[in-house]
Amino acid sequence: MTLSNLPPLVTVFGGSGFVGRHVVRVLAKRGYRIRVAVRRPDLAGFLMTAGNLGQISFVQANLRYRDSIDRAVEGAQFVVNCVGILSESGRNTFDAVQEFGGRAIAEAARAVGAKLTHISAIGANSGSSSSYGRTKGKAEAAILSILPDAVILRPSIVFGPEDGFFNKFADMSRLAPALPLIGGGKTRFQPVYVEDVAEAVGRAVDGKLTPGAIYELGGPEVLTFRECLELVLKVVNRKRPLVSLPFGLASTIGSIASMIPLITPPITPDQVTLLKVDNVVSAEAEADGRTLSGIGIRPTLLTSVLPSYLVRFRPQGQFSGTGKAA
Repeated sequence: MTLSNLPPLVTVFGGSGFVGRHVVRVLAKRGYRIRVAVRRPDLAGFLMTAGNLGQISFVQANLRYRDSIDRAVEGAQFVVNCVGILSESGRNTFDAVQEFGGRAIAEAARAVGAKLTHISAIGANSGSSSSYGRTKGKAEAAILSILPDAVILRPSIVFGPEDGFFNKFADMSRLAPALPLIGGGKTRFQPVYVEDVAEAVGRAVDGKLTPGAIYELGGPEVLTFRECLELVLKVVNRKRPLVSLPFGLASTIGSIASMIPLITPPITPDQVTLLKVDNVVSAEAEADGRTLSGIGIRPTLLTSVLPSYLVRFRPQGQFSGTGKAA
């Protein structure tokens, strides 16, 4: 096989992360060659089995260093950016990773003539009072100014075996006497399955999505924060009271926890700010068909997947019956 008739090369930034690993598998099944760009290639070897021999390769890249981004996209026909952070740590700030990193990837993709698919988030807004939402919004604006034909995907809260939301509260339910309802638990989410998000990326790379469009990806159900926690407790077969925690108090707890070295705070003040706004697909996106259903993907029900990976948090794990809750 000559170089000219090799399958197209896709560089996936953050390919070993929660969403990224599913994106790599979806693209591998489609036959693309994949270059996984991550900070620690030595920890991404588990992705080798997602494709055929030689189909998946690895390159070291850090979004804070532009030269590493340029190396990662060299020779690529498509670029996918799956990188995002929910909290800051050291030099990995929202501005550096999400805004600067997103812009740098777009510039590097333009330089090699590659198409770009960027995973953002519902709530991205350059005027957001949340640093997470603000930098996501600024990255989107920068990307579209550099590559007007880029495709942007905004998922709601993403669920799946490695998620950081449902797993966190299921784990908390094992020892905590109660679970916190931040802001009263009224915030609305539209949980979307990670495999559905990955399939949307696959279709974007295939060229089946509208260039320059912003898609909003949500599941078939809209649930409040309270309903999400109630579902978690039902799945793990435990009884825990749900205690309302005002936004202000939750932010204070997050600030104090963030100052304790060597631990990951259960929540940060910026995440509390995010919880003040609903995280659901907009009516405009629904009307325009810029949704999963609009691109021909049937959204997966949360209840059809959640038990498959939260079973380990039941009192006796997979051997727990449906009897009395712990």
